[in-house]
Amino acid sequence: MSQRTKIKALLESGKTDIDVTVKGWVRTFRNNQFIALNDGSTNSNLQIVVDFENTDPALLKRITTGAAISATGRLVASLGKGQSVDVKATHIEILGDSDPEKYPLQPKKHSLEFLREIAHLRFRTNTFGAIFRVRNTLSYAIHTFFQERGFVYLHTPVITQSDAEGAGEAFHVTNFDLANVPRTDTGEVDYKQDFFGKSTNLTVSGQLEGELGAMALSDIYTFGPTFRAENSNTTRHLAEFWMIEPEMAFYDLKDNADLAEDLLKYVIRYALDKNKADIEFLTQRLIDEEKQKPQQDRSELNLLEKLQFCLDNEFKRLTYTEAIDILKESTPNKKKKFQYLIEGWGTDLQSEHERYLVEKHFKKPVILTDYPKEIKSFYMRQNDDGKTVAAMDILFPGIGEIVGGSQREERLDKLEQRMDEIGIPKDELWWYLDTRRFGGCPHAGFGLGFERLVLFVTGMGNIRDVIPFPRFPKNAEF
Repeated sequence: MSQRTKIKALLESGKTDIDVTVKGWVRTFRNNQFIALNDGSTNSNLQIVVDFENTDPALLKRITTGAAISATGRLVASLGKGQSVDVKATHIEILGDSDPEKYPLQPKKHSLEFLREIAHLRFRTNTFGAIFRVRNTLSYAIHTFFQERGFVYLHTPVITQSDAEGAGEAFHVTNFDLANVPRTDTGEVDYKQDFFGKSTNLTVSGQLEGELGAMALSDIYTFGPTFRAENSNTTRHLAEFWMIEPEMAFYDLKDNADLAEDLLKYVIRYALDKNKADIEFLTQRLIDEEKQKPQQDRSELNLLEKLQFCLDNEFKRLTYTEAIDILKESTPNKKKKFQYLIEGWGTDLQSEHERYLVEKHFKKPVILTDYPKEIKSFYMRQNDDGKTVAAMDILFPGIGEIVGGSQREERLDKLEQRMDEIGIPKDELWWYLDTRRFGGCPHAGFGLGFERLVLFVTGMGNIRDVIPFPRFPKNAEF
């Protein structure tokens, strides 16, 4: 079964006049003679030429859109337009039939909304073939980047007791019979009888556990699924998504920002090198889609230009305070064009503000630092001004925040004081505080939402289209 050559390898080899076996799925079958075959290795189909006069008519009827076939024959230079080589078939075998009356993916344009409903089959389209090959390359590039720099890949728990963000948007994990939940004498849920003996949830971040690893291994990264029970039906939110979270001992905020900028440039360049044809296809798809929009709503840069823009420009670094001053004096703010007006210092920035800084003001990616401590998490290192923390966000065109991170608070007294201020129970995080009690040191880290990265590199508009099986409110299909 394994003796086959992938279509991408054949098309890139430049060879002809050799015998080959290819296997894949039929995209189209024209004139009982020409099969367009695709095996997922590339968006390019391979044309199989059938000697229909000497082929069993019953077999020809089974060569339908969606059918899986094996074709053996001679690879020859193509006489037709649109392809460099054909396979003149000497033997065709049907590996899996496809009823053309019922197969949902007909050879026509389908809407992304429709394809989400058949996510189990959408991999077979050119758009999703390209997206998931790019996603694969980005995954590999992330591991390669960190491994080349001596980082240790750490698997942090999916089931945890802590809510790292303190947002209370966690999915609870239990093996209780929900119709008969045990209660204490005071009527509260008796978690001592639960599987883990305490209240647990699916992780919202591997960061806190990642810090524990960094306090011994120096440089670690996690890359795994995270969960948010946020009832958000938007094009930017998922209930289950993947996060890359490095944590580095002996790093300050600048080191942290340098590493994040290097990572983003590395993986974008890697995808452009390895998936050039896929990204060119997605660029043209976006250009065609934008032709339907009014001129003022179209992007200034196409997808390839946008990716190159991030590689060619040093990321602009400025403080939150400087950004607020720029936004406050900006034309959209003065003319009340922003949905969320900037009134003054302390405002939590929205995507529209972040994109204005990147796309209109600086025209380059932006790293914002030193945010007000009130709008940031408890673990971020407090600056000497008493008002801000050593946090950083990286902002990208078309997407806003793509990375969020900080130098972590290594001083036990400051960390405990902040936890008390916002009501985070210290007894539940005793293990986290131990890293400050025993050989604590300056350290930093950041989180990169993987789907946000894939969204950016593929140019797609909805995050549900860059993860194989999206999870969102009222949907856990497939």
